[in-house]
Amino acid sequence: MGWVPAGAGYEVSVDGRRVIARTAGGKVLKSMPKALKDHEAVVGLRQLVEWLQRHEETCRAEVERWMIRSLPVPVALLAQVWADEAWRAVLRDLVVVPAGADPSTAALLRDADADKGLGVVDLDGESTRITAEQVLIPHPVRLPDLADLREFAADLGVEQGTLQLFREVWHKPADPAEQRRELTRHAGARFAELRHAQTRATSAGYRVQGGTAVCRIWEDGRSVVASVWIGDGDPGYEAETSELSFADAAGEQLATADVPPVAWSEGLRMAAHLFAGRVVEEEPAR
Repeated sequence: MGWVPAGAGYEVSVDGRRVIARTAGGKVLKSMPKALKDHEAVVGLRQLVEWLQRHEETCRAEVERWMIRSLPVPVALLAQVWADEAWRAVLRDLVVVPAGADPSTAALLRDADADKGLGVVDLDGESTRITAEQVLIPHPVRLPDLADLREFAADLGVEQGTLQLFREVWHKPADPAEQRRELTRHAGARFAELRHAQTRATSAGYRVQGGTAVCRIWEDGRSVVASVWIGDGDPGYEAETSELSFADAAGEQLATADVPPVAWSEGLRMAAHLFAGRVVEEEPAR
């Protein structure tokens, strides 16, 4: 951790996501002295911290996009960004599969090298290398051995920087009637104010347009839009959510049988997230 002179006998540095100061004698202070708050060294480091936070969020969003869209990722690209701590933090320990390979060959990503390929740990606990040109970062709903992978990761104490293995998943039921019940399971969530529903949606990364919370998924070469009506008008009015629905890129509603697995899971995940923020009526004491 490097220290930068900040005048008046102080030095400043970055510790995690905050700027800290120490005295000339080397004592690290619990709070920033008032005299230093507007010092150019402190302002510069704060701007650096803000940039690093935005960079981390950008890296995580991009990796999540690769996962949700099942996009093949060049191994050369992973090797190039691996040196960046922010990229490494969101990539390390993700489950990867060589493009075109059986999903049962999934392994945990531990290293990326331009010459040696990807260093991984398989389900047998063996360290090996992937030398394919491209890999997939599968959405967990597409992993046939998800339960085993979760158990394996838990035994290793794995903490993924991008939520993959322990992401909530919903598998589409085979029975059409049960599919229909799933679409209505999270309907009727009441919010004291519409703005509460809007904020809950946008803070989780979902778009709100025309009174609808939207999750757009690109899967199997087509766009699928999951949506839940949350209401429009005065943001101070009460609001209540509708059932979940799916549409194609043109806005035509999709039959449940035509909704692919990742879109189904991510749509239910959005609906469940909104539902969890509803007003819960307290039962009267007996």
